[in-house]
Amino acid sequence: MKSGRNIGIAIVALGIIAVVMGAVFLGLGGSRYLQLQSAMRAEKVTLGIEGAPATGEVIDTLNEAMKAGDTIREHRHGIAPSYQELLGSGRYDPTNPQHLTYAQAMNLENYLYLAVAAFGLTQIAMGSGAFMILTGIALGGVGIVLYKLTNRVA
Repeated sequence: MKSGRNIGIAIVALGIIAVVMGAVFLGLGGSRYLQLQSAMRAEKVTLGIEGAPATGEVIDTLNEAMKAGDTIREHRHGIAPSYQELLGSGRYDPTNPQHLTYAQAMNLENYLYLAVAAFGLTQIAMGSGAFMILTGIALGGVGIVLYKLTNRVA
């Protein structure tokens, strides 16, 4: 029954590894989330447009960034349905206020959607970390039970 004890010990070891990895994922995901939020607050992006987050409120969460990005896209499409249709058969002209406004809207929209993706990635990392911790605890429990059962039999 020595092999049963060894298997129990190996399962406990896997559980410990899973808990440690889960804690790392939670820590990294959480720190990156806070770092992203801090960077967005430093940029002080606020939108005083209807349908966006409250006027004067700094956009610093996934939902706010998504709503603001969608609002900007909707307004940008009010200028022209697509970049190609904005230009027609010509080229981008930075002295044309319509071209400049459209380009600035695209830049801000892309910034906000990139933030949405980054917030989502941090949430995936934290969720994976939590799952790893739960799995590690379960594995540890199974390993301990198996180890104790093989000690009784021996």
